[in-house]
Amino acid sequence: MTRGDKRLAWIAACFLLLNATIRTGLAFFSGEDFTGFEWAWFMGIGTIFDITVMFWVLLPWALYEAVMPEFAEHRLARKWENRWAAVWASFYLALFMVIAAAEFTFWAEFRSRFDFIAVDYLVYTHEVIGNIRESYPITLWVTAILGLSVFITWISWSWGGNDKRSGWKMRWVRTAVVAAFIVLSGVAVNQKLAISKSNLFVQQLSMNGMFAFVHAFRNNELDYDKYYPILAAAKLNAGIRALVGQSNTKFATAEGIERKVSAHTPSRKVNVVLISVESLSAEYVGRFGNRLGITPELDKLADKGLLFTNLYATGTRTVRGLEALSVGTPPTPGQSIVRRPKNDGLVTLGGELKKNGWKPYWIYGGYGYFDNMNAYFESNQYSVVDRSNLDAEQLPTHHETIWGVADEDLYSLAIANLDREYAQGNNFFAHIMTTSNHRPYTFPENRVDLPQKRREGAVKYTDWAIGDFLRRSADKPWFDNTLFIITSDHTAKAAGKTDLPPSRYHIPMIWYAPQLVEPGIMGRLMSQIDVGPTLLGWLGLEYDSKFFGYDLFKLEKGRERAFISTYQKLGYLKGDRLVVLNVNQAPVVVDGLPTNQDDRAPTDDKQLIKEAIAWYQAASFYFGSGKMIDGGPKQALVSGGKGPGE
Repeated sequence: MTRGDKRLAWIAACFLLLNATIRTGLAFFSGEDFTGFEWAWFMGIGTIFDITVMFWVLLPWALYEAVMPEFAEHRLARKWENRWAAVWASFYLALFMVIAAAEFTFWAEFRSRFDFIAVDYLVYTHEVIGNIRESYPITLWVTAILGLSVFITWISWSWGGNDKRSGWKMRWVRTAVVAAFIVLSGVAVNQKLAISKSNLFVQQLSMNGMFAFVHAFRNNELDYDKYYPILAAAKLNAGIRALVGQSNTKFATAEGIERKVSAHTPSRKVNVVLISVESLSAEYVGRFGNRLGITPELDKLADKGLLFTNLYATGTRTVRGLEALSVGTPPTPGQSIVRRPKNDGLVTLGGELKKNGWKPYWIYGGYGYFDNMNAYFESNQYSVVDRSNLDAEQLPTHHETIWGVADEDLYSLAIANLDREYAQGNNFFAHIMTTSNHRPYTFPENRVDLPQKRREGAVKYTDWAIGDFLRRSADKPWFDNTLFIITSDHTAKAAGKTDLPPSRYHIPMIWYAPQLVEPGIMGRLMSQIDVGPTLLGWLGLEYDSKFFGYDLFKLEKGRERAFISTYQKLGYLKGDRLVVLNVNQAPVVVDGLPTNQDDRAPTDDKQLIKEAIAWYQAASFYFGSGKMIDGGPKQALVSGGKGPGE
């Protein structure tokens, strides 16, 4: 072998061996009991993806070898060139190891190879890098990786400075061959190759992390009509109107979903505090079966308030939860509306309350430029408050991470603003978003009896802070006339053996107001997009609605449903069945929630599929065409043509 061949073979071997090690490690790390066939499947398919990426890795080296002079008469120059190449080879290997470490940490958090979330986080390098520094011993890791890569290079690199080199024509032919394999693999290998009917972990392990990252980068926004099954415009219009209408609503026009909502209870001029807790899965709460005792405050509130036991988050990111709670729409594929252009002036929960005399607030424990949150809420009639306001309020900070201040400090900031509104005689609506239940899971000392940097400790601290906030609020003159709604933005982990495991989207919600709400349990299936309309109905408001959500207190039995999604897969959950819509694939119906005979979906699978398409297609069209804008166009639904949904 020539010198160039040996170098390319060395890089290829390092890359393939390390990726095989990553795949094997993640398989064991997942805790799943894979069959022999499943092991063979994801190791074999995974190697195909690894080889595909490998040629991209080899291309810079092939180019280097092609342009580097031969130094035929300069022995010393050949020697130093070989050492120089070895230095870069060690950096190459270190890069592979850094990616491996990133894959393991990402898997630990999201149970997935790199995906849309990883791409999304790259936009906010300050927060992400800060979170990594706070969560992991980065200096130790980097030192160990560099040391190990130098050691491996030292013992395995071809140090023969006198190795024969290929002629310049052959070197360029070799470069052309590598480039040709890149082109061929780009045509022959795509994400569909990794699809497995076994379970989602097998599918994830079948991929290469770098390949998955690039795929997610290129597909972070998806045109619904281009990639998903559709209904013709007339059927879409009739279908979505039948789905969104309720007995106390009247459509404003002959087409579309705009409707007049009539009050079904006496008007209540009540303050509202909506707390969306970071990553609070229902499985952490004692009332939902957790035996660790990490939510004593929420468990007490569940006994004293109205506990919603069957609520499901729409997605896996904070911005998905904020989207659902503020604009009440099923999740559109790709980016959340919070992150999209032309998302100002929408019909929102805060906007409707503002029309009726409430002062709406968005109060966040971090810096709200992250995920475009401040810009989104400010352009949709909310007054924006975040951690940058703490100094102006002259409030202490007991603890902070890269994501935000401790929840207790966030609640102090909220109380300062709510006190001011009350003093001015205003009713307020405050949407508060917490951050403490987020990696690195650190919080003020001497608050709870669990250690730092563990999820369970962060959950218990978050729970303690809620109890502390309510105890402090109980001394305020506005407390008796305030409804506190405590829920979650999304769950801690959404991955499972299936594409969309419903149990991983299950979140709690408690309505607490000792003078206003009778203790009880609401066990009906409910989507996060229903929270706003249900609240507006409870407040006894009449309003013009463009929300897709239901007022659950007025909904006929049997119409309950929920929406669960990733950035690409869209799920429609109704009773014991779940419809899954995916890019360029036919809809499938799989098992939904365990239900009794009375709660099973009353319609057949074909009808459920049409309902799922109608919800998601209409939501995508409404936002894209500006029909979700307050006072926006009311023209007919024109999206759609004849497609798989017919």
